[in-house]
Amino acid sequence: MQLPEALVLGVGGTLGEAWIRGVLAGMEAENGLRFRDCEAFVGTSAGSIVAARLAAGVQPDAGPDAARAWARDAGEAARGNGSPGARFLRAAGRLGAVAAAPFAPVAAAALTPPGALVRAAGLAAVPAGTHRLRRLAAELDALGARFDGRLRIPVVDRRTGRRVVLGTPGAPEASVTDAVLASCAIPGYFAPIRIAGREYVDGGVWSPTNLDVVPRVRTALCLAPSAHGRLGALTAAARAAEGLVLRRRGVALDTVVPDDASARAMGANLMDARRSPQVLAAAFAQGRRLGEP
Repeated sequence: MQLPEALVLGVGGTLGEAWIRGVLAGMEAENGLRFRDCEAFVGTSAGSIVAARLAAGVQPDAGPDAARAWARDAGEAARGNGSPGARFLRAAGRLGAVAAAPFAPVAAAALTPPGALVRAAGLAAVPAGTHRLRRLAAELDALGARFDGRLRIPVVDRRTGRRVVLGTPGAPEASVTDAVLASCAIPGYFAPIRIAGREYVDGGVWSPTNLDVVPRVRTALCLAPSAHGRLGALTAAARAAEGLVLRRRGVALDTVVPDDASARAMGANLMDARRSPQVLAAAFAQGRRLGEP
């Protein structure tokens, strides 16, 4: 396998972030690739955390310290206000239908104004979250990542339902920290992030992958940790519609989803950080198999 020009990392909660890191680390260990050298990164929600680290020059880590900052933030939220897994699944259930609505059998359907209106209505029905991503913010600040033209982070305007791709020309000016925090702000779970006077939430509300914002490249690799379980149908619809957009541009797209072992390790609750060691191990093994010559 050769290094893709663009790397697309999708949504998936704390376990999705662990799976992405494990797969990338396994592929690097097997064939010597260095994903931090990709020309472009698109990261949504969990994927935005890994994308920011790669853009900052940090290699993917599948080591034993799986309790990442986002997982610790979720744990604190759980102690203060119920189970993070239950809250995440309730939010996913409420928003799943409205997020899927624009993915008709038309490749660019997700980009239409009616799609934004549907999402705005769905977001208005979900109370704003209150928990802050303080630990994740501190970890991101320490990275020192900057928008240098390679990193793109989709978020959603909470009032209008429109997608905004931070890091691209014409987008509101934001730090990488605020961009990632916004893309991880699951509605009804974490507090929206205010950027340039507007509130933004999880980019997964628009699409689990946001493949269509990949710049004009020849090759792209997408890792989609949410391709199984409750978000599986939505993820499949997004990949189909957005993948067609890329193919029409002449982009050669490869997609990796959790294999059976990784899916079993992840289970149904993508915010259950206690399962991170098992997910990392399964993902690293999957990555090594994918990286074999």
